Amino acid sequence: MTSHFLKGTAVAALTAAAAPSFAADKAEVLTTYANIAQAKYEDSLITAKTLQSAVDALIAAPSAEALEAARKAWLAARVPYQQSEVFRFGNAIVDDWEGKVNAWPLDEGLIDYVDASYGGPSDENTLAALNVIANPQFELSGKAIDASAITPALLENTLHEADGVEANVATGYHAIEFLLWGQDLNGTDHGAGDRPWTDFAAGETCTGGHCDRRGEYLKAATDLLVSDLEWMAAQWGDAGEARSTLMADEDAGITAMLTGMGSLSYGEQAGERMRLGLMLNDPEEEHDCFSDNTHNSHYYDGLGVQNVYLGEYVRVNGELVSGASLSDLVAEQDSALDSELRGKLAQTMQALGRIKTAAEAGFSYDQMLEAGNEAGEALVMGGVNGLIDQTRSIERVVSLLNVDDVSIEGSDSLDNPTAVFQ
Repeated sequence: MTSHFLKGTAVAALTAAAAPSFAADKAEVLTTYANIAQAKYEDSLITAKTLQSAVDALIAAPSAEALEAARKAWLAARVPYQQSEVFRFGNAIVDDWEGKVNAWPLDEGLIDYVDASYGGPSDENTLAALNVIANPQFELSGKAIDASAITPALLENTLHEADGVEANVATGYHAIEFLLWGQDLNGTDHGAGDRPWTDFAAGETCTGGHCDRRGEYLKAATDLLVSDLEWMAAQWGDAGEARSTLMADEDAGITAMLTGMGSLSYGEQAGERMRLGLMLNDPEEEHDCFSDNTHNSHYYDGLGVQNVYLGEYVRVNGELVSGASLSDLVAEQDSALDSELRGKLAQTMQALGRIKTAAEAGFSYDQMLEAGNEAGEALVMGGVNGLIDQTRSIERVVSLLNVDDVSIEGSDSLDNPTAVFQ
């Protein structure tokens, strides 16, 4: 479903004269970008370790309070991570890794028990209702699998994307989210998943069966998330591969920045994460569907795009990471265009902020997706339209800076809506 707003060859044709050299400035801009990436992944790691401690406490002494503490830690962990998603597009090292930590949507029946309305195995996914927590022995691709011990290696190397099916998400934030909240069975009504704390309890108090294995799975997934984030944070350090690749070719580095901004704004967020769910009126298309945290996911994704352009990020401890920015490069060439994109980014954040405020006041994102809910549609489309509009200005920045090979990811929901229903 990839399309391109503006391909590199078209960009070159739009600018007859070669753009002036910004060699030193580009190096400074890329350094800021790498510093912000490092800070975001370090913050993601810090908050994931807090989640890890909360999960350990829940498993050691299950209670309603311990489950709530783990849920709050998960929500807090999403804030810096969502702001990092802008680094995925354009940086192959991130894109190749991202599916381990943030893949969605998932067939949650692979992991644990589900409601009868969920259904069972399908032609698309024979493992959709495997329930590995209840089944320590099963067959995969004709091979007997011993899952008596639920470990990070089992999740990563055997279960994740088993049989080559992307919906078999066994690792990352959303697998953890499902284990903490359970299914959201409210449809387009208000309310998130409501897994009882007794799903982690011992003995006769245990609900849902196999509570010890459920705890094992939750711990394995959380430990794996921490180790994955440790690895990615290191890639953006002074000697890391992500930083060295970025800095090795300044023009390619600027291309990566603009590709990330445009692709997250347009195809991924405006299209796949927002417009598609509204077209289908389907709460299963929510990004954080079990916890009803999608309003925050959208908000912090948008903020991540703005971070990159302005060259600034506020860390979880309040520290500001900032420096030379794309905005500086653009302003030197065309101050009006810089003001235009700054303004559009701010307008998008206002639109995403309205979604966030409404959800926090009780009008949940599920409800906004309901067919015929005009107020909800207006809120969601406000965000979609803002993201599309800012991408048009990102196109103009690509042309101004005469950057080759910027390919902005598309979405059928925006580029070919009729295909969505075929």
